[in-house]
Amino acid sequence: MTAALFVAGTDTGIGKTHAACTLLHALRARGLRACGMKPVASGCAETPQGLRNDDALALLAAGSAPLPYARINPVALREPWSPHLAAAHAGATIALAPLRAAFDALCAEHDVLVVEGVGGWRVPLAPGLFASAIAQQWNLPVVLVVGLRLGCLSHALLSAEAILADGCRLVGWIANRIDPAMQAVDENLASLRELLPAPCLGVLPHDVPPAQAAAGLDLAALMLEFASDMPDRGHAGKT
Repeated sequence: MTAALFVAGTDTGIGKTHAACTLLHALRARGLRACGMKPVASGCAETPQGLRNDDALALLAAGSAPLPYARINPVALREPWSPHLAAAHAGATIALAPLRAAFDALCAEHDVLVVEGVGGWRVPLAPGLFASAIAQQWNLPVVLVVGLRLGCLSHALLSAEAILADGCRLVGWIANRIDPAMQAVDENLASLRELLPAPCLGVLPHDVPPAQAAAGLDLAALMLEFASDMPDRGHAGKT
């Protein structure tokens, strides 16, 4: 039975995709058939093949096998706006049911699915629907990506509080060196390790490709979560 996780971020532009691709490479190194999924992406570019998103393309390339683009990014939106605004501009409404169908189809073909969110934890997808609902309603454990820059402590703690308040399991966090000029990095990392209620899975160096950075991840906590999660993941509250 397929295991799955949700990659959330403390903000937009903090490296969720970089972390998700690094996770995919680390999982594949363990001999697992791993696949990335970006259920919703805004800011997609027009191509001869249709709308394409750089983050989704990166996930596709990091996975175990080539797949049609639409399978890993079922909702592709042109405008680089919050998804609910980009969808409204396109005359569309985002719903979870089609996303879940795409998720289930990918699960049937892989050992592990890495689902990347969009923006931060509480980004709106549609009226009354937030990106957090994907993890919440599909019962996915969450890995939080923390972009290391000034303000990351508050962003990380508030995100962790929201994840837990929504009844989701925060199984680990990954720090991403997005600002190479950040001061007191070690001190900030020590504070994150002390204050976040989950283990650190790794610290991603600045500007190191995911395939190379994968060796620095510690997946012990994640594999333990998968072992306990796989028997019943995602059946309750399926939508």
